[in-house]
Amino acid sequence: MTSPLVAAYRRSTYEAAGATARIGRRSAAVDTLLAHLGVREGAFVTAWNPYSRPMPRGWNDRMLARLREAAHRLPLVEGQGGAKGWQERHLLVGGDPRRIAVLAHRFRQVAIVAVWRGQAARLVMLRSQR
Repeated sequence: MTSPLVAAYRRSTYEAAGATARIGRRSAAVDTLLAHLGVREGAFVTAWNPYSRPMPRGWNDRMLARLREAAHRLPLVEGQGGAKGWQERHLLVGGDPRRIAVLAHRFRQVAIVAVWRGQAARLVMLRSQR
């Protein structure tokens, strides 16, 4: 992944149900949300804009619906996030971030933001499918 793309991930905010995470920072609100979901860990994941290439809104929404269906057995909360000039809808999915990374890979994402109660959010890079 290129340095500008990593920097964009680091500038971004990741929000779900009013709880906001930032890479490298712990969030008490995210900890509370994970506890509410009944899990100790999870990840922010999207199906929007595969390989970080902009796609039409309708296409992105259909892919997010498919991701939601694929994750239907896991607790999840709708969210959104981004930074200046880049916004995406995503899900905070409760569960093992490795399992969530498999879903992200399936939807051609380059990274997820993993969260654990009591710890800072981490950017987890996925191996390329290209």
